[in-house]
Amino acid sequence: MRAFMAIVKREFLAYFFSPLAYVVLTGFLFASGWIFYQIVVALNVPDTPRAATMTLFFTNAFYWIFMMLFCSMIAMRLIAEERKSGSIEALLTAPVSETTVVAAKFLGAWCFLMFLWLPTVLYPIMLSRFGAIDFGPVAAGYLGIGMVGALFLSAGTFASTLSKNQIVSAVIGFVLILAVFIIGFSENLGTSPAWRDALSYLNLAEQMDEFSRGIIDTRRLVYVFSTVVFFLFLSTKSLEANKGK
Repeated sequence: MRAFMAIVKREFLAYFFSPLAYVVLTGFLFASGWIFYQIVVALNVPDTPRAATMTLFFTNAFYWIFMMLFCSMIAMRLIAEERKSGSIEALLTAPVSETTVVAAKFLGAWCFLMFLWLPTVLYPIMLSRFGAIDFGPVAAGYLGIGMVGALFLSAGTFASTLSKNQIVSAVIGFVLILAVFIIGFSENLGTSPAWRDALSYLNLAEQMDEFSRGIIDTRRLVYVFSTVVFFLFLSTKSLEANKGK
């Protein structure tokens, strides 16, 4: 456990020793602030519920685009940078398993993603000054962000094990993330209600819509958790296969 937490801490702090962290942080805050401002302007009607602002903030198209881009950028360096510099060999010869390395690096990246979202907590607090807000759905919305972010980062982690080039890893990661997102809309291709109902749990857009309204379906949580575990398992196997290359 000590080795695991040491890698998590090292991975999280590593972002702040490279220009990438500040580029991503600045870009993310600018993008999220601009989206929030546009939503507030669009809903600037006295009778509009303030909760609708946060619902749109969690479910608009720009949210998905930026989440896919930023998650692929955050994850691209996890393994690719270690392999390019040769430090991955020293890490893997330490008394830690490949599973520990992958899981710790993933968790460090996830903590950094949550750090990016931390300033946006001020948005609902500011809105509450102008009208009552139910913070239950807001909290559920942030839970949804954490879950979706974990899924996207796990796909990006797997992509990072496939190449020593960070740009290539980012591109592969973005394609994988986009594929995971698009596959959720396959429910429209179902021919039976039971099939459509089963496929609907793959729809991340529907999941975030439910989270933003305060609905937490444990079956959706199981889907996200199992998909994260699946991608991290692939990452571990890929790292083992590429060991020494």
